[in-house]
Amino acid sequence: MIKLFKVKEKQREQAENASGGPPAKKQSAGELRLHKDISELNLPTSCIIRFPNGKDDLMNFEVSIQPDDGYYMGGTFLFTFQVSPIYPHEAPKVKCKTKVYHPNIDLEGNVCLNILREDWKPVLNINTVIYGLYHLFTEPNYEDPLNHEAAAVLRENPKLFESNVRRAMAGGYVGQTYFTRCM
Repeated sequence: MIKLFKVKEKQREQAENASGGPPAKKQSAGELRLHKDISELNLPTSCIIRFPNGKDDLMNFEVSIQPDDGYYMGGTFLFTFQVSPIYPHEAPKVKCKTKVYHPNIDLEGNVCLNILREDWKPVLNINTVIYGLYHLFTEPNYEDPLNHEAAAVLRENPKLFESNVRRAMAGGYVGQTYFTRCM
């Protein structure tokens, strides 16, 4: 049996050498699944996916979200995705690169979205995550905050919250924190 494996391996090497090119990089199961997920994306028109490292690096990409409804309408928010080789058994790592005044996104860009943590299941996909992020902008949730101050303002004074969001998106201070323009 072992000799059979050695013969197969030798045949594979000879076939690779005969083709004249370097041996093809073997894709992990995570890369294969991610390729499938990306080919089946069905995003809202307000979401754009980009691969800054080119098509050879599908495991790291960016998603730009431009909400067309709610407090954050008119803003543009950039997220980076890092996908593990064991995807979909592990959720992608998502960070918000745009500093935003939001109850579910802290000032370092960490995102509080249940499907990126305890509710992640291998049947979920990148499309689901992007829709989840989009939903955070159309309906921010003050009940599960990362930015407790923003959550308290949203809960107690929605008009002030809206004013703070507008000020932050236009580029300005909210309290002691400066936000760059994202409109």
